[in-house]
Order: sequence, then C-alpha cells, then structure tokens
Amino acid sequence: MDRHVRRELGDFLRSRRERITPADVGLPAGARRRTPGLRREEVAHLAFISTEYYTRLEQARGPRPSREVLAQLARALRLSDAERDHLHHLAGAPPGPRPGPSREVRQSVVDLLRRLPEAAAVVVSATYEVIAWNDLAAALMEDFSALPRRDRNLVRRAFLGPHPNGRPLYGVSDAAAFARTSAQHLRAAAARYPDDPEVTGLVEELLAGSKEFARIWAAHDVTARATLCKTFEHPLVGPLSVSCDVLDITDRDQRVFIYTATPGSPSAEALRLLSVVGTQRMSVPG
Repeated sequence: MDRHVRRELGDFLRSRRERITPADVGLPAGARRRTPGLRREEVAHLAFISTEYYTRLEQARGPRPSREVLAQLARALRLSDAERDHLHHLAGAPPGPRPGPSREVRQSVVDLLRRLPEAAAVVVSATYEVIAWNDLAAALMEDFSALPRRDRNLVRRAFLGPHPNGRPLYGVSDAAAFARTSAQHLRAAAARYPDDPEVTGLVEELLAGSKEFARIWAAHDVTARATLCKTFEHPLVGPLSVSCDVLDITDRDQRVFIYTATPGSPSAEALRLLSVVGTQRMSVPG
C-alpha cells in the first residue's frame, strides 16, 4: 500500500473507533477518557491483534492487513456491510462473499416499532424470518415469542405451514401473492449469500416440500409488485383491512412491514381493540 492509502485506512479505522462507546461492546467506561470512543488497546483486544499492530495501522505505518485481520476489525468495530466492504477495498483486499443474512436489528429500529402503538410492525431478514415485532403485530398475526425460530420464517410458513385453523398465513387476502413475492425475494437473497448454509438449506427444503415454490423458483424472477392493501381475517375481531408500507434497511438487508388502518374506520377500531386485548387467549364464538 502506498502512503496515501495507508493514511486513508488509518483515518477510517480511527473514525470508526471513536464512534463506539465502551458500553456498546460491554466494557466499563472507566475514568479520564481523553478521546471519544474506544481506546486503541480496547479495539486491539476485541479484534485479537496486538495493540502495537493496531496502532501502526491507524498511524499509517502498518503492513497490508490480511483478510482474517480485516474480518476481525470489522467485527470489533461493528461495521455495517457497506463499511466492511469499504475497509476491504481500502486495504487492497476486495471483500469476498458476504456472511449470512443479518439477524441483528438496530436498537433504533426496535425503538421505532415500540413508538407505533396504532400500527402493527415486524422486521424480517433477507430470508423473511421475523426477527423483531411490536405488541400489536403479535396480536394481529401471532405471538412470535412463543414460536421456535424455524416457524418464524414467513416463506416457510407460506409454502409449508403450519396453518393453524386452516388459515393460510394469518388469513391474509393476498396469501398467494405474498408467497410468490417472498419466493422471488428469496431467490435474490440466495444469490447474495451463496455460501450460507441456512439460506441454501431453506431453499432445498422448500423445493422438496412445495411444488408451487418449485414452479416459482424455476421462473427465475427476482422482482415482484408489492401489495399496498390487504385484509387479515382475525379469529377475534374479524376482517381488518390495512395498508402495508415497507421500509428497507439496506445496510442490514432487512425490511420493516408496517400495517395501518384508515383512521376512524372499523378496521382502525378493531386494531385499537387488539392493542388492548394483546395476545391473551379469549373465547371466540364459533
């Protein structure tokens, strides 16, 4: 690496180090911190490298770091996928295939879900696994905390079940369209994570267990038109018509699905009732 590239790499490492607090990585804050963020020795410890070596990298005096060292630094500094790629490019070692889909949801996104008391919202991974949700989503769909992880995957649920009470995917009006869309998104995800065993295993399971999934997969489509409105057939409050908005969290390859009802509508009243009832079991007239 030439001097300019070394300086760029060192500046980038320092800027990422200074934005992380000790609490972020489970370290005591201590006293008399003269600079923001972590100390160099703390980053070195988290990355399993020597403090001297890390200091030389920041001061543009170090040799070209190996891919292993870059991966350890990316984990220690909690880099996003884009930042990880940038680090590799700065070091002259273009990144290899990305690791599997992220299941870690940023705290700010979790807080957002909690601040939507009149909306049901879930976060799904690149493979459509529900990885975060708010209370109203649990009441509208189901209590995801009570499910094993494999049953939180909405692609698997759409094609393989289980379908409690014979209702496909919470009784949504666009169940077939959702299944098709999720399969197409999964094909795109499989291309992004070709070496991830969970992704390849999920695809193999769906191909073996669902002729409909195999048919969609064979079409090689990777885009689909989103359904902006849908109706949930809820066993307690009956049908609820909601708008569906999707927010992409690009750095984590995740999506937030937000379901809202028109203010003043019967569906809005039904959502309000669900927010009160929650996920508690109640007898429903047959």
